[in-house]
Amino acid sequence: MTFKPDFLWGGATAANQFEGAFLEDGRGWSTADTAKYYPHSDKTSMDSLMDPMTTSKIEFAKKDLEGIYPKRYGIDFYHHFKEDIALFAEMGFKTFRMSISWSRIFPNGDELEPNETGLQFYDQVFDELLKYHIEPLVTMSHYEFPLGLALKQNGWESRETVAHFEKYARVILNRYKDKVKYWLTFNEINIIGITGYLSGGLLADKTQNMLQSQFQAAHHQFLASALAVKACHEIIPEAKIGCMLARMETYPETCNPLDVMATIDSDHANLFYSDVQVRGYYPTYMKKVFKDHHLKIIKESGDDQLLKEGKVDFMSFSYYMSSISSSSEEGEVIGGNFTQTKKNPYLKSSDWGWQIDPVGLRITLHKLYDRYQVPLFVVENGLGAHDTLEEDKTIHDNYRIDYLREHIKQMGIAIDEGVDLMGYTPWGCIDLVSASTSEMSKRYGFIYVDQDNEGEGSLKRFKKDSFYWYKSVIQSNGETLYK
Repeated sequence: MTFKPDFLWGGATAANQFEGAFLEDGRGWSTADTAKYYPHSDKTSMDSLMDPMTTSKIEFAKKDLEGIYPKRYGIDFYHHFKEDIALFAEMGFKTFRMSISWSRIFPNGDELEPNETGLQFYDQVFDELLKYHIEPLVTMSHYEFPLGLALKQNGWESRETVAHFEKYARVILNRYKDKVKYWLTFNEINIIGITGYLSGGLLADKTQNMLQSQFQAAHHQFLASALAVKACHEIIPEAKIGCMLARMETYPETCNPLDVMATIDSDHANLFYSDVQVRGYYPTYMKKVFKDHHLKIIKESGDDQLLKEGKVDFMSFSYYMSSISSSSEEGEVIGGNFTQTKKNPYLKSSDWGWQIDPVGLRITLHKLYDRYQVPLFVVENGLGAHDTLEEDKTIHDNYRIDYLREHIKQMGIAIDEGVDLMGYTPWGCIDLVSASTSEMSKRYGFIYVDQDNEGEGSLKRFKKDSFYWYKSVIQSNGETLYK
């Protein structure tokens, strides 16, 4: 278990889940701002986002004065960034993954000139990080999309969005070329194949075939990613820019060959997106998928060449759990990360029912490195759990330490076995609003934020036991996992 000396230890966040300052200083509406919290209900914000989104639903959310929309205020990093970054520095972060809100730079997505106040905010954040020698790892698009472009042109279904994104990418690359050396294009790009609205801005009332729209939107995101890669190499030659996938690792339920084939089908559905971004072309297995679903991707001359020219430098991914693939519909089904799966009898589950599988991370690392032979980066991994703030303001989260320790151990073994791994940024290093449920009670962080599901609380920050444990891990470069 030897992590290289320049291994990038850190933590990960997203603007729409922790930044706040909704519509402040010129920021425009984004798709994340319509994610409602449903208290005391089985319905979650992800349920609403998975439901077809329409223009009328957006208009309702914009006028709704009674509903709770936590992603509009997050944990107010916008006004607490110096305090929070100081805490990251105390832990010894080598890198900090964050995203830029497109609608903070271009409020409607297509303005002629960027919002200077928004640009200045990120200047301040990057300067603060660099003061502590923390390398920013910046995602250009992370589960939010300018609402103006969704309403105007059905988001990423329109090819015009590609040009708008390239302009946005070039603005931030030029602005921060001396401050940011690690970039990601689209967060969990494959999720556009599950929910078209979240990062794609696709509206059901603006399309007659949502599946066709989702794959066409994915093609446009591939082009936009390739253009951003080319721009990054041109503007910041020494920088590295990668893709980001929500990795859905699956196992066959049995040794029945049909179950094994089901895992191959699952990998095809999952890895199609990184195949295009890392290899630079559409895989042949998608021809049958498009044929079976009567889908036709509209391409223009030069698209295929652009994909080849815009291949990413490295691949990053999220890993939270593994799933079961089966040719049978029988058996207990449980929830998961953007998926439902059969229960694995060999694994324990989190408070939210996600199956905990550290060895699955090692399996994923091997499969991805064998497939692509480019450096890998684990940019999301962690345990969402109920934490208790004790009377003495301590938080004892040994369950989180156990989860992270076992995953780090498996990363170390994978490195020893030949995998090239750049770094590790556990998700939600400071408590933030859940992407899937818009709850605060589903906490991932090393830092506790005093805020409840309804947005009430002092917003004071408190160090959890895992804060001190992770600090020791970073100081020892992964050698001290037990404390």
